[in-house]
Amino acid sequence: MMGRTKTRQLLTRKDFPDDFIFGAATAAYQVEGHQFGGAGSTHWDTFAATPGNVINAEDGAKACDQYHRYGEDMDLLQAGHFDAYRFSTSWARVLPEGRGQVNQEGLDYYDRLTDAILERGLQPHQTLYHWEMPSALADLGGWTHPDVHNWFGDYVEIIDAKIGDRMASIATINEPWCVAYLSHFIGAHAPGKRDIRATSRAMHHILKAHGEAMTRLRAKGRDNLGIVLNFEYPTPASDAPEDIKAAAVQDAIYNRWFIEAITKGTYPAEALEGFAPHMPTGWEDDLKTLIHQPLDWLGVNYYTRHIHAHDPEAAAWPHTKEVAGHRATTQMGWEIYPEGLHLFLTWLSERYVGDLPIYVTENGMAWEDHVRNGVVNDPERCDFIQDHLAMMKQAIEDGTNLKGFFYWSLLDNYEWAFGYEKRFGIVHVDFETLQRTPKASYHMFKDILTRS
Repeated sequence: MMGRTKTRQLLTRKDFPDDFIFGAATAAYQVEGHQFGGAGSTHWDTFAATPGNVINAEDGAKACDQYHRYGEDMDLLQAGHFDAYRFSTSWARVLPEGRGQVNQEGLDYYDRLTDAILERGLQPHQTLYHWEMPSALADLGGWTHPDVHNWFGDYVEIIDAKIGDRMASIATINEPWCVAYLSHFIGAHAPGKRDIRATSRAMHHILKAHGEAMTRLRAKGRDNLGIVLNFEYPTPASDAPEDIKAAAVQDAIYNRWFIEAITKGTYPAEALEGFAPHMPTGWEDDLKTLIHQPLDWLGVNYYTRHIHAHDPEAAAWPHTKEVAGHRATTQMGWEIYPEGLHLFLTWLSERYVGDLPIYVTENGMAWEDHVRNGVVNDPERCDFIQDHLAMMKQAIEDGTNLKGFFYWSLLDNYEWAFGYEKRFGIVHVDFETLQRTPKASYHMFKDILTRS
């Protein structure tokens, strides 16, 4: 991959509307250090402890130790001229058993973190669930259990009573496709299932949990509520009808299932072809009532595209396979395809949400970064950021009500099944010493976000 061209015209804050927000994002289990502060076990702890699930069987016990070093991290955001911090709160830190006894240490930590964000003139943007299901609830079936939305709603009310009134925005769920499909059908994330019945229930129950959280928070007067959905651009491997259908099926599962349920109260037919026989009783009624509720904003996570082909050797639905692309890839092996971000932003505006505010809540790239003489040069990431900023600017010009961008991630962190190998941060973390070293991409942000 080529480095950043020196003659490139860098986009800056001035190229975006005056009220456009620039932030960076993290997630609780990936940065906090789950061994600290009385947090309970999560299904990621047990998934990582099972051989073969996570590189080096690494977990989030220490992570970046933001539990103790949050002030240092908020200083980095402030010094970088960012406007906001997107973070998540851990269900198992607030309720170690998922229900019942509250962990006051956990609540106090999020209170301190919120204060630290605000004291530095930053906006706090909270996500209520970023994948750390308490183990005690996972034992009962987790996202496959019919009462999971009520358990989630109880947790939501507890954490909201502590910090909700100070949040600039509140997201119910981060990336429900990962929570449900990646984790229950593909089996790559905790709890590591490969079962279509479990997947169908998780795909529905995660949306019920979203709806339950919305209902309870609306009752408390919250008017800054949304959800964060991930999108990957689906490209057919060829013009053959069977490959076009393969891409349409994956588009329905990945991109359309959640946004159509929320905005239209329906599920796409191409996905129901596989899921319908395994869906829980009464799912149609849930769609029309609990799930189909107005949003105040929509969060869009976008990283890459995938190329899909029909798989004639696959005996079971969805009868698709992925085909390698031809573009440069990140450390994750993901193709760099910035055009897909523009296409999704305009597609969402035109087809689903109209003038509803949209935020790019995650976009970033992993790269094999190294500290050399106290410096981390990452021109590839600088290019990546600028190319995707250009797509955001174009989407705004094309009529999308895009209100902000949160880079993923502020810090190198625990990258789930990839352990600590993949580095997404604009700040390098030495996972032995926990020393933070801002990368060239951080300094680029600092330059382009400076207000003159």
